[in-house]
Amino acid sequence: MGLLKSLFTNCANPQGRMGRAMLRFMNLCHAPLTNWGLDLIHFQDGWTMLDVGCGGGATLKRLLKRSKNSQVYGIDISKESVEKARKVNAKLLDKRVFVAQGSVEKLPYDNDIFDLVTAVETIYFWPNLPACLQEVRRVLKPGGRFAIMVEVVDSKSKWIDLCEGITAYSPDLLKKMLDEAGVVQTETHLKQANNATIIGVNT
Repeated sequence: MGLLKSLFTNCANPQGRMGRAMLRFMNLCHAPLTNWGLDLIHFQDGWTMLDVGCGGGATLKRLLKRSKNSQVYGIDISKESVEKARKVNAKLLDKRVFVAQGSVEKLPYDNDIFDLVTAVETIYFWPNLPACLQEVRRVLKPGGRFAIMVEVVDSKSKWIDLCEGITAYSPDLLKKMLDEAGVVQTETHLKQANNATIIGVNT
């Protein structure tokens, strides 16, 4: 149990050997949730997109496949994540894929530039969530979409004990917080008991 907890403690900010192992796990195990969530979005060609908490970079590749002639940006607080995401997307790095180290609390992007922002299995770790939602909204174009994908939807989740610093938000609470932040027309999609995708539109 100690080794397992040591591995999953690297969910929020992967570091070192355990962090690299966690990133490989994320790229593999987040695939079903991510693909299902992305299938709910009506993509258009030429979009500029951002994945916040891009982890090992697999979501960046999936976004590119869904929007021709697009550009995809990834940001993560972890140096290990940035290195892994750049390696996974090496063929298109600095051409159509751009990966930076940084925090959702202060995104290093101009206002109103993204058509879509995604957050896959990461919102649990965001500090001061209302302020972070405002920061996401700042970089979204008017009418741009914000898609949150989660599998920890209540305090009964097994991940609460395994991952330090994780906070569970129910889909209803996330919808309420998005509405309050100015991200409206929110759609909540549920799959099984614990998978949720929440998609809203920036005003």
